[in-house]
Amino acid sequence: MRTRTILIAVLTASSVCLTAHAESADMYMKSFIDNLMSKMTLKEKIGQLNLPVTGDIVTGQAKSSNIADKIRRGEVGGLFNLKGADKIREVQKIAVEQSRLHIPLLFGMDVVHGYETVFPIPLALSCSWDMKGIEHSARIAAIEASADGISWTFSPMVDICRDGRWGRMSEGSGEDACLGSAIARAMVKGYQGENLAASNTIMACVKHFALYGAAEAGRDYNTVDMSHWRMFNDYFPPYKAAADAGAGSFMTSFNVVDGIPATGNKWLLTDVLRKTWGFNGFVVTDYTAISEMIAHGMGNLQQVSALALNAGTDMDMVSDGYIGTLEQSLAEGKVSLQAIDQACRRILEAKYKLGLFTDPYRYIDIKRAKKFIYTPQHRADARAIAAETFVLLKNQGGLLPLRKTGKIALIGPLADTKANMPGTWSVAAAFDKYKSLREAMIGAVGNKARILYAKGSNIMNDAQIEANGSMFGREIRDSRPADEMLREALSVADKADVIVAAVGETSEMSGESSSRSSLTIPDAQQALLAALKQTGKPIVLLNFSGRATVMNWEDANFDAILNVWFGGSEAGDAICDVLFGDKSPSGKLTVTMPKSVGQIPIYYNHLSTGRPLAEGKWFTKFQSNYLDIDNEPLYPFGYGLSYTTFKYGDLVLDRTSMTQADSIRATITVTNTGNFDGDEIVQLYIRDVVGSVSRPVKELKGFSRISLKKGETKTVNFVIDADKLKFYNSTLDYVCEPGEFKVMVGPNSRDLQSKNFKLSE
Repeated sequence: MRTRTILIAVLTASSVCLTAHAESADMYMKSFIDNLMSKMTLKEKIGQLNLPVTGDIVTGQAKSSNIADKIRRGEVGGLFNLKGADKIREVQKIAVEQSRLHIPLLFGMDVVHGYETVFPIPLALSCSWDMKGIEHSARIAAIEASADGISWTFSPMVDICRDGRWGRMSEGSGEDACLGSAIARAMVKGYQGENLAASNTIMACVKHFALYGAAEAGRDYNTVDMSHWRMFNDYFPPYKAAADAGAGSFMTSFNVVDGIPATGNKWLLTDVLRKTWGFNGFVVTDYTAISEMIAHGMGNLQQVSALALNAGTDMDMVSDGYIGTLEQSLAEGKVSLQAIDQACRRILEAKYKLGLFTDPYRYIDIKRAKKFIYTPQHRADARAIAAETFVLLKNQGGLLPLRKTGKIALIGPLADTKANMPGTWSVAAAFDKYKSLREAMIGAVGNKARILYAKGSNIMNDAQIEANGSMFGREIRDSRPADEMLREALSVADKADVIVAAVGETSEMSGESSSRSSLTIPDAQQALLAALKQTGKPIVLLNFSGRATVMNWEDANFDAILNVWFGGSEAGDAICDVLFGDKSPSGKLTVTMPKSVGQIPIYYNHLSTGRPLAEGKWFTKFQSNYLDIDNEPLYPFGYGLSYTTFKYGDLVLDRTSMTQADSIRATITVTNTGNFDGDEIVQLYIRDVVGSVSRPVKELKGFSRISLKKGETKTVNFVIDADKLKFYNSTLDYVCEPGEFKVMVGPNSRDLQSKNFKLSE
C-alpha cells in the first residue's frame, strides 16, 4: 500500500511538473511574440497573413509574382509547393537575412498521401481500416517532407463524401464519420508526432472546413446546404477529432455554409471551431478562396477580405486580399487592429511551435534529404500497406490468386503507365523512379511465366474528355485507331491462358476539379472488356479508381474483380503481391458502391422513411423505392472478400441492460476456415431503435482488424459505453437517450448478427 501511495505521489508530482512546464512554455511564447509584434509595422503584421504560391507546382487559378521583393519587405508569411531543400534555403535566407525583422517563412506543400514515397490515395488508405498503418504513412510523409524543407502539409482531408461523382472523394476517407474520425486522429498524430518542434515532424492542416464533400450534384466547388443537425452528427465529427488531436491549422472550404462562404462564415470559424471545440491554431484559406467570394456575391475584394478576417480566417492563400485591402479597411473602421493582431499572432505562434525562430533552417538539410527520402524501408512500408487497401469484390471459382505459370495477358490502358500509379495529389512524386504494373508483373513472375502485353484501348473515345482528365504528366493517349489496338489485344489474349485487364480511371480523373456525371468504366474500355469477354478466357479485372464505381455489367460478366484504387509509388509491386497470392486481399469498402448514379447519395447509415421497402423486395407501390432498380447497392459499405474464408461464431453480450455509468461487452469469435492466412476487419454497428429524433438504421461504432493463420480462431471484444450511444439531438445537445438498442457485428454493413439491449435511466 505504501509503494502504491508513493507511486501516486510521484505521478501526481510529474503531472504537476508537466503542466507547469507547459504553462511556462506558453508564457515564454507569449512574451516572445509580444516583444516581436511590438516592433512590427501594420504592413508587416498584414504581411504575415499573406500566403502566395511559388515553385514548380501550381494549383488553382492564379500565381503571384515578385515574391522575393515581397519577402524582403516583410509582406509574406509563407510559401507553398516549392520543392527542394536547396531552393527553400535560398528563399528562407531572404526572409531571415534580408527582411527588417528576420521573421522566418512557413513552407507548405500538398503532401496528401506521401512525399516521394507515395502511399495509396487517402480513399484507398481508408479501405485498409489499419490505423497504425495509416499513422505510419503520415509519419513517413513527415520524415521525407521535413527532410526536404517542408514544415507544413495541407492534409489530412477529412471531408465526408456520399456522392462518387465528386472527384475529391479520392482525397478523403469515405462516407462514415466514425471511421473518418479515427483516421483524422491517426493522420494528425503521424504528421505532428509528439513534438512539433522536432525537425522530422510537420504541422497538419485539416481540410476543408467544412462540408465540402456534400457539394450538390457532386460538382466541385458547388453549393452545400444542410441542417445543423446533420452537420454535427454526420459531417463535423472528423474535423472535431482532428482538432482534438491537436492539429496546428485548418483550411477553409470553397462552398457556402448556411448561404455564407465558409471562408467568411463567423459561425463556422469562430463559434464552432474556436469557441465550441477550443481550436487554438490558425485558419488558412484554400487557393484564392477570399477572392472567390466576389463570385459568390459577397462584395468586392476589400469587402470579402474584411468579411474573412472578421469571421476568423487568419491567412489568405494567393488572393492578395489581405495584403492589398486591410490597411484601407482598418482606416475605414471595417476591421479592427485587434483582429489583425490576433491573426498575426496565430501565424507567429505556429512558426514558434515549429521551432523556426530558434533555427529557421531546421527543416533544410540537403544531407538529410539524400538520406531519408524514398528509402528502401519507406518503399517496403508503402508496398505493404498498399496491399492492405485493395478490395476483392468478386472471386468466382477461386480464379485468384493467379499461378506464376504459362502465359498471362496483361491488357488495358492502365497496364503500362508509371505516372498513373501514384494517384492524384502526388505533387512531390518522382515518376521515373516508379514501376508500371507491366514492369512489376514481369519482375514478379521471373522466368516462371510469360507476360504478354497490349494496351487494347485508350481511356475513352473522346480525346478532349480524356485530356480533361489526364494532366500533370499523366497523359497516355495513343494515336493508333481503336480497331487496331483492339485487334492487337485480341491477338495477345488468344495466346494467353488467363487475362488481367487493367482498366478504369487515370489518376487525374479523380481529385480536384474532376467531377464525373457517370461512374461507369469509360466507353472505350467497356468495348475492350466486351471483346475480351467473347474470347472465353478467364479474366481478372483490376479496377483503378479514385471513387465509387458503377460495375453492374462487370460484376455479372467477370469471375474476379479487384479494386486497386491508386496504390502509390509501390502500387505495381503491391498489386502483384496480391494478384499472385503472396498476400491475401483484406481491404473493405469505405464507400457504398451504387448500381446507378440515380441512387446517389447512397450510404449505409441512412434514416428509415415512413414507408420503408420490405427487405428482399424490389418494388412495391406506395413504398420508398424506384420503378426501374432496387434500393440495394452493388457492394455495401464495409464489404470486401479474401482468398480465405472466415466463419463468425455467435454474438454474445455479457448483459442485456446498462446505465450511462457502466458498459456492455460484445464478444464474437472469428475462425479462418480457408486455405490461406488472412486479415479480417470485424465491424460493430449500433441502432438506436427509438429516439427523440429519427435515428439511422445502423451506425459504425467500432472495428477491429485481426490477422488469422489458416485454422486459427480469435475472440474479438467490443465495449459499448455511453459515448458510443451519444448523438446530437434537435437542439444540438450531445446526449444518449434511454431505450432499446440493437448491436450488430459482422464482416460488412449488410451481413450482420444482432442482439438487443436496453439503456436504462
